[in-house]
Amino acid sequence: MSWLGLWHRDAQYFDAAGLTPEGERSCLLLQDADALLTRGSLVMEFHLPDSRKLDPLIRFVQEGDWPFHFAVTAVPGAGINLVADLYGTSLRQTVKPALTAGADAMRLTYSWDAPAFRGRLALERLDGGRADIIEIEAPRPWRLTDLRRLLTGARPGFIAGNVDYIALSSDLEPVGPMPGLSPRTPLETDTGPRPIGELKRGDVLRSSSGKLVPVLHVITRQVPAVGAFQPVLLRAPFFGLTQDLQVAPGQRMVLSGSDVEYHFGGDAVLAPAEILATTRVATRIGRGSVLATYMQVVLPGQEVPVAAGLGVESLFLGRIRRDPVALSASVLAGLDRNSLPEHAPSGCPVVRAFDVAVLTEQRIA
Repeated sequence: MSWLGLWHRDAQYFDAAGLTPEGERSCLLLQDADALLTRGSLVMEFHLPDSRKLDPLIRFVQEGDWPFHFAVTAVPGAGINLVADLYGTSLRQTVKPALTAGADAMRLTYSWDAPAFRGRLALERLDGGRADIIEIEAPRPWRLTDLRRLLTGARPGFIAGNVDYIALSSDLEPVGPMPGLSPRTPLETDTGPRPIGELKRGDVLRSSSGKLVPVLHVITRQVPAVGAFQPVLLRAPFFGLTQDLQVAPGQRMVLSGSDVEYHFGGDAVLAPAEILATTRVATRIGRGSVLATYMQVVLPGQEVPVAAGLGVESLFLGRIRRDPVALSASVLAGLDRNSLPEHAPSGCPVVRAFDVAVLTEQRIA
């Protein structure tokens, strides 16, 4: 099992047996109303409110034999405050992000592993960058029935308009670097194109420069197909694509050509798929599925794999192997840190929406 529930404005889902990739709601398998989820994560995406006062993002209160108070609040100048008073125990934590101008889209992940007496609270900027992580000792498990009420609206509560979604997982969900390619994405190898879903450690890719590079790891993650995970469809033949590609919004494409050199004075630029989706060459895929699966390769350096004729950025790790807390909270947890490379920041600039619009309109014309 992994994802059990999802709340967003259009629909709510909950299934103790796990949500199916097709998004069908199967019958609930809660045999015991007091069954506990001893290990799990609540993940939520939101935009920081433009306010100088306390702004509640989420608030749920329950009285009776199983009282709880769960709240997430934006505190001006102090960050994001989480309150989880569950069944007689109290947890209060505040995580303060290192923000830059315009960085207002965030993801908060609250994870607990009651049998292991550990948990964490992590806050990430959706435009990338380092995750701020606070470790939590002895977090309390949740009753599944209370989580169902929270995610389906059966228990009256408050969810602010700037909250995009809330999702429930039975795992400790990772934070930090994320994969962004559909498993069917063809990557150019030394023997021709192969779907990334068929690649493994030791296979050899042919980069955009023609250089052959070994695959160190292939990373996979399944996520809710909403918010910053809602798939983007890149349309062929734009930007040299030989077929349509489905990618995550944060996946960055490597664009090159004489027009890129003219406008930016360099050989290549990075264009996030979510920016391309504001033009005619790409679009957000409608919510036909509740879940999406993404994959990505880890390469020795910042070599550029070729996906259906278009260069794509491989998984950027920076120096995460030197940070035990960040590494253990990431999709790389469990891998030998000595098998992980260190990546210097790319020298390619990341384009803005206006620049992408100019490039795409010139190429369409």
